[in-house]
Amino acid sequence: QVQLVESGGGLVQAGGSLKLSCAASGRTFSSYDMGWFRQAPGKEREFVGVLNWNGAFTYYVDSVQGRFTISRDNAKNTVLLEMNSLKPEDTAVYYCAARFFRTLGSWTDGAKYDYWGRGTQVTVSS
Repeated sequence: QVQLVESGGGLVQAGGSLKLSCAASGRTFSSYDMGWFRQAPGKEREFVGVLNWNGAFTYYVDSVQGRFTISRDNAKNTVLLEMNSLKPEDTAVYYCAARFFRTLGSWTDGAKYDYWGRGTQVTVSS
Protein backbone atom coordinates (compact mmCIF):
# COMPACT_ATOMS: atom_id res chain seq x y z
CA GLN A 1 0.00 0.00 0.00
CA VAL A 2 1.02 3.57 -0.69
CA GLN A 3 -0.69 6.43 1.04
CA LEU A 4 -0.64 9.81 -0.69
CA VAL A 5 -1.47 13.16 0.86
CA GLU A 6 -1.54 16.38 -1.17
CA SER A 7 -1.03 19.84 0.26
CA GLY A 8 -0.30 23.36 -0.91
CA GLY A 9 -3.52 24.25 -2.65
CA GLY A 10 -5.20 27.58 -2.21
CA LEU A 11 -6.49 30.73 -3.84
CA VAL A 12 -4.21 32.65 -6.19
CA GLN A 13 -4.66 35.40 -8.73
CA ALA A 14 -4.21 34.77 -12.42
CA GLY A 15 -0.54 34.91 -13.32
CA GLY A 16 0.50 33.74 -9.89
CA SER A 17 2.21 30.58 -8.74
CA LEU A 18 1.56 27.68 -6.40
CA LYS A 19 3.57 24.66 -5.44
CA LEU A 20 1.69 21.49 -4.56
CA SER A 21 3.27 18.74 -2.56
CA CYS A 22 2.39 15.06 -2.39
CA ALA A 23 3.76 13.11 0.54
CA ALA A 24 3.92 9.35 0.16
CA SER A 25 4.16 6.71 2.82
CA GLY A 26 4.07 2.95 2.75
CA ARG A 27 5.83 0.83 0.20
CA THR A 28 8.89 1.80 -1.79
CA PHE A 29 8.15 5.22 -3.23
CA SER A 30 10.99 5.04 -5.72
CA SER A 31 9.28 2.12 -7.49
CA TYR A 32 6.40 4.28 -8.58
CA ASP A 33 5.80 6.70 -11.40
CA MET A 34 4.03 9.75 -10.01
CA GLY A 35 1.29 11.53 -11.85
CA TRP A 36 -0.85 14.58 -11.25
CA PHE A 37 -4.46 14.84 -12.33
CA ARG A 38 -7.10 17.48 -11.83
CA GLN A 39 -10.85 17.72 -11.88
CA ALA A 40 -12.78 20.92 -12.35
CA PRO A 41 -16.43 21.23 -11.29
CA GLY A 42 -18.70 19.53 -13.78
CA LYS A 43 -15.80 18.14 -15.77
CA GLU A 44 -14.08 14.80 -16.06
CA ARG A 45 -10.78 14.13 -14.39
CA GLU A 46 -7.90 15.32 -16.53
CA PHE A 47 -4.29 14.19 -16.72
CA VAL A 48 -1.84 16.98 -15.92
CA GLY A 49 1.59 15.40 -15.97
CA VAL A 50 3.77 12.51 -14.87
CA LEU A 51 7.31 11.99 -13.66
CA ASN A 52 8.65 8.48 -13.91
CA TRP A 53 10.14 6.50 -11.06
CA ASN A 54 13.75 7.61 -11.52
CA GLY A 55 13.06 11.16 -12.64
CA ALA A 56 14.33 10.59 -16.16
CA PHE A 57 11.04 11.11 -17.98
CA THR A 58 8.31 13.69 -17.76
CA TYR A 59 5.22 14.26 -19.80
CA TYR A 60 2.65 17.05 -19.55
CA VAL A 61 -0.68 17.81 -21.09
CA ASP A 62 -0.33 20.56 -23.71
CA SER A 63 -2.34 23.06 -21.69
CA VAL A 64 0.25 23.15 -18.88
CA GLN A 65 3.43 22.49 -20.86
CA GLY A 66 5.98 25.16 -20.03
CA ARG A 67 4.03 26.40 -17.01
CA PHE A 68 3.97 23.35 -14.72
CA THR A 69 6.92 21.30 -13.52
CA ILE A 70 6.91 18.02 -11.64
CA SER A 71 9.84 17.01 -9.47
CA ARG A 72 10.44 14.35 -6.88
CA ASP A 73 12.68 13.64 -3.93
CA ASN A 74 12.82 9.91 -3.41
CA ALA A 75 14.77 10.33 -0.18
CA LYS A 76 11.88 12.34 1.26
CA ASN A 77 9.10 10.37 -0.45
CA THR A 78 7.74 13.58 -1.93
CA VAL A 79 6.64 14.74 -5.34
CA LEU A 80 6.05 18.38 -6.18
CA LEU A 81 3.96 20.14 -8.77
CA GLU A 82 5.17 23.67 -9.36
CA MET A 83 2.58 25.74 -11.17
CA ASN A 84 3.42 29.10 -12.71
CA SER A 85 1.50 31.60 -14.82
CA LEU A 86 -1.72 30.20 -13.48
CA LYS A 87 -4.94 30.78 -15.37
CA PRO A 88 -8.55 30.66 -14.19
CA GLU A 89 -9.00 27.49 -16.24
CA ASP A 90 -6.45 25.79 -14.00
CA THR A 91 -8.99 25.91 -11.18
CA ALA A 92 -9.64 22.34 -10.05
CA VAL A 93 -9.02 19.78 -7.37
CA TYR A 94 -5.55 18.41 -7.94
CA TYR A 95 -4.71 14.79 -7.19
CA CYS A 96 -1.43 12.97 -7.10
CA ALA A 97 -1.38 9.33 -8.11
CA ALA A 98 1.15 6.52 -8.14
CA ARG A 99 1.59 3.68 -10.57
CA PHE A 100 4.08 0.85 -10.30
CA PHE A 101 6.99 1.53 -12.63
CA ARG A 102 6.46 -1.66 -14.64
CA THR A 103 2.87 -0.81 -15.47
CA LEU A 104 2.19 -0.75 -19.20
CA GLY A 105 -0.24 1.55 -20.89
CA SER A 106 -0.80 5.24 -21.36
CA TRP A 107 0.60 7.68 -18.83
CA THR A 108 -2.58 9.69 -19.18
CA ASP A 109 -4.94 6.87 -18.23
CA GLY A 110 -6.00 7.24 -14.63
CA ALA A 111 -7.05 3.59 -14.54
CA LYS A 112 -3.37 2.64 -14.77
CA TYR A 113 -2.59 4.30 -11.45
CA ASP A 114 -2.73 2.21 -8.32
CA TYR A 115 -2.97 4.78 -5.53
CA TRP A 116 -4.54 8.20 -5.23
CA GLY A 117 -4.53 11.04 -2.77
CA ARG A 118 -7.65 12.85 -1.67
CA GLY A 119 -6.83 16.00 -3.57
CA THR A 120 -6.17 19.65 -2.84
CA GLN A 121 -8.20 22.57 -4.16
CA VAL A 122 -6.56 25.14 -6.42
CA THR A 123 -8.59 28.23 -7.27
CA VAL A 124 -7.30 30.84 -9.69
CA SER A 125 -9.15 34.14 -9.72
CA SER A 126 -9.27 36.39 -12.75
